[in-house]
Amino acid sequence: MTQSKIRRYLRHGTLPQLSVFEAVARLGSFTRAAEELYMAQPTVSVQIKKLSETIGLPVLEQVGKNVRLTSVGRELQAACSEIFNTLTRYEQKVADMRGMQTGSLHIAASTVAKYFATRSLAEFLKAYPGIDAKMHVGHRQSLLHRIGENTDDLYLMMNPPSSDEAVSLRLLSNPIMVFAHADHPLAGEKNIPFSRLMQEPLLVREPGSGTRMTTDRLFRERGLTPTIRMELGSSEAIRESIRAGLGISILSRHAIDDEVEPGLITLDVEGFPLESHWHLVYPVGKQLSFIAQTFLDFVRKEAQRLASAYA
Repeated sequence: MTQSKIRRYLRHGTLPQLSVFEAVARLGSFTRAAEELYMAQPTVSVQIKKLSETIGLPVLEQVGKNVRLTSVGRELQAACSEIFNTLTRYEQKVADMRGMQTGSLHIAASTVAKYFATRSLAEFLKAYPGIDAKMHVGHRQSLLHRIGENTDDLYLMMNPPSSDEAVSLRLLSNPIMVFAHADHPLAGEKNIPFSRLMQEPLLVREPGSGTRMTTDRLFRERGLTPTIRMELGSSEAIRESIRAGLGISILSRHAIDDEVEPGLITLDVEGFPLESHWHLVYPVGKQLSFIAQTFLDFVRKEAQRLASAYA
């Protein structure tokens, strides 16, 4: 009885038509939809016409050069989203059943955590070469937006959102230190008062990054105002600026590699190293795919190995 209500859709091969409709509705253009789907534009038009005939009402209307959804089209767009999401979940389950032979993994990492994330992902793909993996790197605010949109499978970051928004698993110690050039006047001094940092030109990350949030909080808690000399968009740029003698910076220990970054030292400042951690994060209520869960377990073991190496 259930199939009797949708028999006309089954008879007319509606799924390819829905794929064409979704592209036209999303892109607002027959031409761009044809380019994305590698179809001739007349073929796209024919598919939309057949779909409207199957439904019995027009799903799109053209006003001048603009393509707009009708009220029926808007309902169909929502239905398309549900149908394609259901099929995607089904395909993921099938991939799981294939024993990690195929499937996809999308992760996002903060700019500092990208070093660990890249190494971990590379090792994971050696073990499971059939997995198609993508990694987005951005500062904390961009990751929070992606978590809200449920864009990726897992997120690696230093300052996770509240427990009401996301599940956060502590992964690896991420000590925060004060870095300077090796010939800095404070090099070799012990227990330098934090207030002394006010006198030093400070190199900081851009607003929105986890490292900048930590730096701002440290000064704010002490009622102090830092002398910010320069805002930079990456830890790499800060390292180069320190090496050039432009100032000092508060950075993650993992942003500096002693073997690769000669000439940089840590200053012995009161309260440092500051203990922090990287976390694996995903939205509350999200059902991790088998691939994502396997990667999560893999990364946690890798973190334990690194923790032992640093100990």
